[in-house]
Amino acid sequence: MKKASKTTSSSSTQYAPVYTQSPSSRSEEDINKNMARPTRKWEVFPGRNRFCCDGRFMMARQLGIFYFTVFLIVATCALFFYFDCPFLTRELTAAIPVIAAVLFLFTMATLLRTSFSDPGVIPRATPDEAADIEKQIDVSNATSPSYRPPPRTKEIVIKGQTVKLKYCFTCKIFRPPRASHCSLCDNCVERFDHHCPWVGNCVGKRNYRYFYLFIVSLAFLCVFIFACVITHLIIITKQHDFLQALKQSPASIVEAIICFFSVWSVLGLAGFHTYLTTSNQTTNEDIKGSFSAKRGQDNFNPFSQGSLGGNCLAVLCAPNPPSLIDSRGYVVPDTTQITCNSSSSCAVMSENNIVNVRHDNYGSTISTEKQPLSHGNGPGKKLPSPSSIAPAPPMGSNGGYQESPDDATAAAASATATAAAAYQHASKPYPVQHMPKIVPVNDVAVLTARIDLSNKLCN
Repeated sequence: MKKASKTTSSSSTQYAPVYTQSPSSRSEEDINKNMARPTRKWEVFPGRNRFCCDGRFMMARQLGIFYFTVFLIVATCALFFYFDCPFLTRELTAAIPVIAAVLFLFTMATLLRTSFSDPGVIPRATPDEAADIEKQIDVSNATSPSYRPPPRTKEIVIKGQTVKLKYCFTCKIFRPPRASHCSLCDNCVERFDHHCPWVGNCVGKRNYRYFYLFIVSLAFLCVFIFACVITHLIIITKQHDFLQALKQSPASIVEAIICFFSVWSVLGLAGFHTYLTTSNQTTNEDIKGSFSAKRGQDNFNPFSQGSLGGNCLAVLCAPNPPSLIDSRGYVVPDTTQITCNSSSSCAVMSENNIVNVRHDNYGSTISTEKQPLSHGNGPGKKLPSPSSIAPAPPMGSNGGYQESPDDATAAAASATATAAAAYQHASKPYPVQHMPKIVPVNDVAVLTARIDLSNKLCN
């Protein structure tokens, strides 16, 4: 009877299934959605710029005139290839569309390279760098009623010529030589030339060569298309009258008008920048007369290479410097590192979220702060130095530590008493049977962290 009752009770018992597999894919997706997406630096960039393709391309915000420039070039060349090139290829030579295609592709490539690249933006000063610059300014007599703040400029000598470094109140830096602040993009740009709305970007140190090649190639393209269109109309006029030529190819008239009004400004701009390139100047410097004679004193360009060829090589063929803003880099949160020296003192090293680069004029952009780290019950109590900590005993042949039975027993008892006191101080029962195994280590960092944890538990 007992066996039957046991059988009946066991048969009526229902067991719930136990799943030992990993969580479902849906829960993993939920976890991934809840995780914070890393932020790139272009998303928090302080200037007034647009970034495309996840920070790969950088432009100004005012792009209306840039779109108009692209439309004029593409529309004029499309009309030329569709209406004029077939006739000129049949009547003259097949080299005409080939030359036009090469000029068109080169012009568009240099235009896009100028528009979508970093012109040489200088990163803004960090709060620590800005505070350091403020400390350098003399404010000892600031309480005096006749006190006037000193001019925020610095003077350096380049090839015997005095050059002033002006302070930018927006970027909180002393601008390097030839740099200027663009009011439209709200950035300081190295070797600032000008802000060109036709290309939709500033023109500076990193994209000036592409801008110069763009206007020169555009001048050749305008002259070439204008000459071919006039030739097309002249050939039709010889076969028929002029009105008949207009009826047969009305697109040629549109192309001729666009090229006629564009070629003069483009040729003039190309000539002006050829003069600037051969003299190693910028538009900003030429307009301000930075290197012209002032008050009877000789004033020369300290950045000139001394010859036309040398200036052209320095401006157009010099290595292109890397970008300083690192737009595709990730925003790194402020990190704290504990460093200890031999004098039993520790410090906290905090790294700001900036680009780790070095510049010749304004130094490193990494800022670190050292603050004393206090531990224990009283203020100012520091961790013991690593040199005062006894090293771990040598390893034994079986992978363990060589120590006597008395030493092992004493060490285990001491560790147990310390941990039990910490748990009692926290008003928590201490499970002796679940005591973690105490293993001596040689790593000073790990040992320092354990001492820090023990001090916190004792507090």
